[in-house]
Amino acid sequence: MFMGEYKHSIDTKGRLIIPSKFREQLGETFVITKGLDNCLFIYPEQEWQEFEKKLKSLPIANKGARKFSRFFLAGANQCIVDKQGRILIPNNLREFATLDKEIILIGVSNRIEIWSKDNWDTYNNDDDDIEMDEIAEQMADLGI
Repeated sequence: MFMGEYKHSIDTKGRLIIPSKFREQLGETFVITKGLDNCLFIYPEQEWQEFEKKLKSLPIANKGARKFSRFFLAGANQCIVDKQGRILIPNNLREFATLDKEIILIGVSNRIEIWSKDNWDTYNNDDDDIEMDEIAEQMADLGI
């Protein structure tokens, strides 16, 4: 299970050091793709395969299902960590998540999210979002 928050930087070539705690859990190959809320998602290979099965099971006749599948699959790239513990984030994904120098990596159970520091700060300070107490009530309705 991935958890925690780490601050790192991305170099001019688009390489990012993955924290050693995360590297141990990721395995040799994993998938990086567009995520929700203007971040990127990294899935270990097995978690990606399970997610991909769910996407494949969506009805092709449903326009929203097609769009949802395309969103995740079109930008997906298989990655490996180099000897220095870095990954190369493809340019299209860097642009999507507006990644420049300062990066925040967070562990979210079965995946890692990569955020630009600016997007992460905005997300955490957005006063228009539902208050955590309201979210907790909604989660209680879902059995948490």
